[in-house]
Amino acid sequence: MPQNRQGNTLIYLVVAVLLISGVYMLFSPTEGNIKKVTLDQFLTEAKSGEVDQITVSDNRINITLIDDTKQYTFKEPGDTINDLLEDVPDNIRKEISTEVVPTDGQDFWVNLLISIVPFLLIVGFFVFMMRQAQNSTNQAMSFGKSKARLHDKDKQQTTFKDVAGAKEAKEELVEIVDFLKNPGKYTSMGAKIPKGVLLVGPPGTGKTLLARAVAGEANVPFFNISGSEFVEMFVGVGASRVRDLFKKAKRNAPCIIFMDEIDAVGRQRGAGLGGGNDEREQTLNQILTEMDGFERETNVIVMAATNRPDVLDPALMRPGRFDRNVIIDMPDLSAREEILAVHARNKTLAKDVDIKKVAQSTTGFSGADLENLMNEAAIRAAKLSQNSITEEDLEQSIEKLAMGPERRSVVLSEKEKEITAFHEIGHAVVGHLLPNCDQIRKITVISRGRSLGSTWSMPDNDGHLVSKAKFEDTMCMALGGYVAEEVFFKELTTGASSDLEKATKIARNMVTEYGMSKLGPIIYGDRNKEVFLGRDYGHVRNYSEEIASAIDKEVKNIVDSAYARTKKLIIDNKELMERIAKKLIEKETLNRKDFIKFFGETEDKEKPEKRRSTKNKVNESSEEKA
Repeated sequence: MPQNRQGNTLIYLVVAVLLISGVYMLFSPTEGNIKKVTLDQFLTEAKSGEVDQITVSDNRINITLIDDTKQYTFKEPGDTINDLLEDVPDNIRKEISTEVVPTDGQDFWVNLLISIVPFLLIVGFFVFMMRQAQNSTNQAMSFGKSKARLHDKDKQQTTFKDVAGAKEAKEELVEIVDFLKNPGKYTSMGAKIPKGVLLVGPPGTGKTLLARAVAGEANVPFFNISGSEFVEMFVGVGASRVRDLFKKAKRNAPCIIFMDEIDAVGRQRGAGLGGGNDEREQTLNQILTEMDGFERETNVIVMAATNRPDVLDPALMRPGRFDRNVIIDMPDLSAREEILAVHARNKTLAKDVDIKKVAQSTTGFSGADLENLMNEAAIRAAKLSQNSITEEDLEQSIEKLAMGPERRSVVLSEKEKEITAFHEIGHAVVGHLLPNCDQIRKITVISRGRSLGSTWSMPDNDGHLVSKAKFEDTMCMALGGYVAEEVFFKELTTGASSDLEKATKIARNMVTEYGMSKLGPIIYGDRNKEVFLGRDYGHVRNYSEEIASAIDKEVKNIVDSAYARTKKLIIDNKELMERIAKKLIEKETLNRKDFIKFFGETEDKEKPEKRRSTKNKVNESSEEKA
């Protein structure tokens, strides 16, 4: 940076000199419009009375004639103007205005400046070129240097107190920090320091936040670098930067290296087009060598984070390299409550806000989503000039993140609004009557995101396993809008395309991935063999054309079965749906409380037995039809 500033200063100086020289040359007296005459001619003009004014500057005589013509001539250094005009008659001489201008060395400095400016410009140009060449050399030599950033201990540090949830992950990392602080306690028992810790989890679950917390707690040098910062367009740069990074780390041992998004360089080798000479693979090879080479007891711990552990090279995952895999899952109910409390520290909440209730309403939200939720609620409260964040602000923010922002500028015609209302009611009624579907939270015909209307459903609790019955009920709910349009309007629209895609995808996964079909407990297609070109190229079709035809037929049977169940439900509840749709068109939005009133239920006491009996009747009807 200092060299760049010096180069810029030099450029500014050269430009300033050029401007000054240009201005001087522009406004200085020039001889282009002044005629040079001989001394004899000047004396002849003076004797004849043609000269009006004379200005003497050193040896130069500037002449102005009676007709305002400008001339100039030069005299000998020893002569004076009186000596030259000695032969001019007195009466004519009196009419000539004579002035002698003292120079005091002005011409010397002007001439010196004019003569030295080109020299200065040449010198400045060569200095500038030399500095540019030096900077280019420094940049070329710095390509192989690591771009890792050393954690600044003077800045505000993140600690484990700032990380909510992820209890097991924090316990694993607390051991790492304790080992760095008190290595003797562990080495006395024969324990060895772990070489690497891999943080694995979906995006937004707090992997980088945990790494910052380790940096704040460890009180040791902490080097932070992203996986994409290793590889450049030049061959060998990635491996050189890895060597330089570990060299710095060993000089500062004990310390921690954190590589974010390690899958950028840690992908499985031999899967790409470049083969063994691929620059990314050379970088990975150097990381493997540095993590488990001949040198031992270096007290350098490598932490890495990724959300794609399936694509990492097996050599990177073995013990001795990344000894520990710390799994960071999506937060459960208690973890979400803790995370919301952390992000609400610097925010003013209204007294009626129940953090636990908000946590129950955000099933499936990651830590980053919850942080964004609190921020959106604060923005809404500030926009409305409120003194605190209310429960309404949080509810509206949850809906905005779950369904997208409202687009009230999208005006639907009466026909489109009616079709959208019945479409959304189809989803909602089917989802409410089938016991394995998620709870219906809100129905609206106000455009949100890319959809003209929305049916918002969320699970009652955090689930980890999905049953075949839940898949079947979810497909029925997805087809509810499509079937409702068919039953009530005898025509179909393009609004159901995403619903059909969802139902088809569920059915195909049931057949090819989960063994939930007549084809048996077999997985069709190897989805683990992926290359860097993309997932579509990496899916291996390990079955015959006959099996492919059977898969297509089974997928169609599953979707047709869901369609039949959905159509039976909608026809049986046609009158109910018409009443709900009429109310929805009138109010544009129905919350859960208003919706379940049509079923004679309340939020405090629902009737799951009714939903189960309805499902049994539908199943019996489907079996009879089959």
